[in-house]
Amino acid sequence: MEGGGGAYGAAKAGGAFSLVRFVQQPQVLARIVSAVFALIVFACLVGDGYMSLPEDPQLYCIFNHNEDACRYGIGIGVLAFLACIFFFMVDVYFPQISNTTDRKYLVLADLGFSGLWTFLWFIGFCFLTNQWSWTRAEDVYIGADSARAAITFSFFSIFSWGLLLTFAYKRYKMGVEDFAQSYADPSPGVPTPYSSYPNISHESYQQPPFTHTAEAPEGYQPPPVY
Repeated sequence: MEGGGGAYGAAKAGGAFSLVRFVQQPQVLARIVSAVFALIVFACLVGDGYMSLPEDPQLYCIFNHNEDACRYGIGIGVLAFLACIFFFMVDVYFPQISNTTDRKYLVLADLGFSGLWTFLWFIGFCFLTNQWSWTRAEDVYIGADSARAAITFSFFSIFSWGLLLTFAYKRYKMGVEDFAQSYADPSPGVPTPYSSYPNISHESYQQPPFTHTAEAPEGYQPPPVY
């Protein structure tokens, strides 16, 4: 459907872009915060998430020497940061998209990704916390603060992505309501744009021309029949 001015909570297509108004939008602020949290998590894990023992030069994950814990935190952190950049650009160009179907797909993508990453951050927080609780204090001589920071901002990311999920759901709900209002069935008694043909009375019917019997001209007599 074309002409999606104002659909899915966006401004009318073709309107002027205002940076101040754009940054003040709640979903944009939540997206910036989520990107910062993701950056902190994977930066802490990449920078101080691995250590080597004095007797072994090989690097081990600081979380109970469990490589999966570090890989999981780095993976969801990097993907979350890249996704925030992508959807940030979508938020910038969203009002310029005039096709309502394209807006719908973008909002659904935001809704699905935000819901998935809210769940993944919850799993990551639980996973890192569990592995940190099993880590021996004598095995951690550097990077303890980075490990705690990764756990803390994984916890904060649950709520920031939960906010993104809420905002995406509200935008999707607004689009559905706009569609329902645009295509609502007309109420009984309300005239429709296409009126029916008026009733034609038989009394007003006129005989078509050239069908009645023609009258003979005056003084004309038919020839005799033998």
